[in-house]
Amino acid sequence: MPQVMEFKLPDLGEGLTEAEIVRWLVAVGDVVAIDQPVVEVETAKAMVEVPCPYGGVVTARFGEEGEELPVGAPLITVAVGAQSAPAGAGEATGAEAEGSGDAPRPLIGYGSDHSRPARRRRVRPVTAAVSAPVAAPAPVVTAPAAPAAPAGPVPVISPLVRKLARDNGVDLRALRGSGPEGLILRADVEAVLRSARPASAPAEPVTAAAVSAPAGERIPLKGLRGAVAEKLSRSRREIPEATCWVDADATELMAARAAMNAVDGPKISVLALLARICTAALARYPELNSTVDLAANEIVRLPAVHLGFAAQTERGLMVPVVRDAQTRSPESLSAEFARLTELARAGKLAPSDLTGGTFTLNNYGVFGVDGSTPIINHPEAAMLGVGRIIPKPWVHRGELAVRQVVQLSLTFDHRVCDGGTAGGFLRYVADCVENPAVLLRGL
Repeated sequence: MPQVMEFKLPDLGEGLTEAEIVRWLVAVGDVVAIDQPVVEVETAKAMVEVPCPYGGVVTARFGEEGEELPVGAPLITVAVGAQSAPAGAGEATGAEAEGSGDAPRPLIGYGSDHSRPARRRRVRPVTAAVSAPVAAPAPVVTAPAAPAAPAGPVPVISPLVRKLARDNGVDLRALRGSGPEGLILRADVEAVLRSARPASAPAEPVTAAAVSAPAGERIPLKGLRGAVAEKLSRSRREIPEATCWVDADATELMAARAAMNAVDGPKISVLALLARICTAALARYPELNSTVDLAANEIVRLPAVHLGFAAQTERGLMVPVVRDAQTRSPESLSAEFARLTELARAGKLAPSDLTGGTFTLNNYGVFGVDGSTPIINHPEAAMLGVGRIIPKPWVHRGELAVRQVVQLSLTFDHRVCDGGTAGGFLRYVADCVENPAVLLRGL
């Protein structure tokens, strides 16, 4: 007899607590193989195809496309050992999945999650869904009438739901969840708050204060936009940043690039040359390739340069990371930049491609601007900004000439170094841009 196994949304890394279902890759009744992708989800960082650790027949799916699920919520159930779809599989619900004492196989790419205790699914009788009429809500914000609170943990996974309930005084133990296995969702808490509002105060005529609220379009701050907002806000709260900048004559750098690309082989991008200059500068000024450990009250200097670079996509700004950039040649860097940019624009970057950076190179010159004071990509300690390279009047060898000029800016965490170190780093970068032969001394 086949055994029904439940597969839950795994922890996709970097503290992500929820994901939105973009597209189901299987239907109820389909036969799936072990580690076959079954659903495409969008997290705050990337689009991810989630593989299932079980092989068999899909008996149920949980959630519709466009719905957000918390980490740990059921995704699908699979009848392991079944050869064909069981009768009535299309009507399968969460009550058909039974807990198993067998530990599931680790999910490829994510590993086992030992932080959450295993939960056994309870088979509830159908009559349990029919409850007595709910009494009118009291003026105090409380959950609708429900059976006595069961012993054991409250069936809530998302910390956002717990915070919403705590901030509004909702007793989660008295709330019956509408999710699978009685899981309490955000919508359940919000329904309680909505039902309590009319009883909390009598209806009043609209006042001037109410009319003064902005009537424009409201866009939920969630997904990628929400993750960016949280990270940038945290950076501004924690990091005492400062910025210094300098103009540099990039004529010789552009000539060197043209000479490199004149020979056979892959073309070298300007960003790759600037990245190679960055890694050489970080070898001289390692203070800027570091992070601050607030818990230990220590500065941690990092041995490898994992170079992040800003890439604008339809989903918004993303920062893919080139691993061990200090070991790569300009040709290798150029190829890796192109590969990661293509994945970013296609929405196929893995979470591991977007995390672990130690220093960021931001080429805002592609937007046609000269300078910027960017926010540091927390928890890094510095970011080099590069403006557009354009012809400008410049004194060259004692004479006025038209040269290719670029503005360079360095935003740095003042906790890891003083202005002298930051100025030395930026001056070395500018010297290499103006005279690429300077870079040869350290290679």
